[in-house]
Amino acid sequence: MRLLKSEDEIQILKTAAEITKQGHHRIMAKSRPGMFEYELEAILEEEYLSAGAIGGGYGHIVASGKNACVLHYVNNDSELKDGELVLVDSGAEWGYYTADVTRVFPAGKKFTEPQKTIYEIVLHAQKNAIQASVSGVSFVSVHEKTIRFLADVLREMGFLKGSLDQILEEGTYKKFYMHKTGHFLGMDVHDVGRYFRDGKSRPLTDGMVVTVEPGLYFDPTDSTIPKEFRGIGIRIEDDILIQGKKPVNLTEGIVKEISEIESLKA
Repeated sequence: MRLLKSEDEIQILKTAAEITKQGHHRIMAKSRPGMFEYELEAILEEEYLSAGAIGGGYGHIVASGKNACVLHYVNNDSELKDGELVLVDSGAEWGYYTADVTRVFPAGKKFTEPQKTIYEIVLHAQKNAIQASVSGVSFVSVHEKTIRFLADVLREMGFLKGSLDQILEEGTYKKFYMHKTGHFLGMDVHDVGRYFRDGKSRPLTDGMVVTVEPGLYFDPTDSTIPKEFRGIGIRIEDDILIQGKKPVNLTEGIVKEISEIESLKA
C-alpha cells in the first residue's frame, strides 16, 4: 500500500512538490556571499510553513563550498563565499507526504567553468536516468546505467585510471560517486519497500514514486585532483512517478538548467 501510490497520494505529492519549488526558487534568488547556511535553511522552513506545509519532510541540507562533499551534512553553519556553490537538499512535507529535491547554485551570480563542466555531466546523467525509469525495468538497472556513464566520463577526463570494465569491477568510481541513484519516496523520505525480491532487483511498477539523484563529489583535500575541481560537490535530484514508458517528473518545475539558475540569481 505504501509502495504504489493512489491518485490522491500523487496529488498530495504534487502539492508538496509545488511548495518545495517556491522554497528552492526563493533561496536561489535570495542567497548571496556573506550569508550563512542557516539563513537559507530558515528561509526554506518559513516558505514551507507559510504555504501550509508541516515544514521540511527531513532535516534540510544546506551545504556551501566543500561542505557539499559531505553527503548528509547537517551543521548548516558556514558562511557562503563568492566563487563557491551551494547544494540544497530539501523537500516540503504536505499531508504527511514529503518531496525530496536537491539543487545546486552559485553563492554569487555565476558558475565557474570547472563548476559548469561537472554540473553539466551530472545533469546529463540525471536526465538519462529519468528517461530510463520506466515500468518493467529493474530498479538497480537505472543505477548501473548511471554508474557506467559517470565512470566513463571520469575516465575520459583523467580522474580515473584503467579500462571502464576495470573501474566498474574495482569500484574506483566510488571515490567520486558513493551513493545510489535513487530510492522510494512517500510518507518517509526513504520510504518503505523491498528493492530486491528472491535475490533479484525489483522491477519499477506504475504508481511507484522514486527519486533520481546522481552526483559527483571532489574531495577538497585530495592533491591528485586538479585544484580547480577540489571541493566541488554536485547532486541533482527530482521526484519521479513511474507511469508506463513515460516517467512523470513531479518536481520538474524547479529550475535546474545553468541558464535558468543564473537568470534567477540575477
